[in-house]
Amino acid sequence: MKALVCKEFGDPDILVMEDVPEPEVKKGMVKIEVHSVGLNFPDTLMIAGKYQFKPPFPFSPGMESSGVVTAVGEGVTNVAVGDRVMANHGVGGFAEYVLAPEDGTYKIPDNMPYDQAAGFPVTYGTTYHALVDRGNLKPGEVLLVHGAAGGVGLNAVELGKALGATVIGTVGSDEK
Repeated sequence: MKALVCKEFGDPDILVMEDVPEPEVKKGMVKIEVHSVGLNFPDTLMIAGKYQFKPPFPFSPGMESSGVVTAVGEGVTNVAVGDRVMANHGVGGFAEYVLAPEDGTYKIPDNMPYDQAAGFPVTYGTTYHALVDRGNLKPGEVLLVHGAAGGVGLNAVELGKALGATVIGTVGSDEK
């Protein structure tokens, strides 16, 4: 299969397209034929060697993706072969196939395009965790979002409004 591969830390131009072995499904994992992949700031940090997690070389960047399940490992029950899914898998998304943990793989509606689904798990997952799980945001509260022009910031504005908060956003420049 084809994959965009990082063999050393550096700028994005050090990535190379190569033929690599197709991943084999493992217990608790889901194999996905990738249709779209999200690109996040942490992906650029990872290939530069500046992210908190440093995968062993060679690796394919791409923390999140969407596509179709082609195989499921032992014990997987929430998705099946043929399901349309999005997944948060940490690395490996810039490839034709990726392995994702079952608990990071979610079915997507038939009317959700793959490109939108691929950009959903990381930023929306981060935002939901911050606002709901940690912040316990309630309807009627005021939510101040610094960096409202970035991925997580934009999601915080949207999710905060959906949760019934009054949202105030700040950005770093008039252009943003």
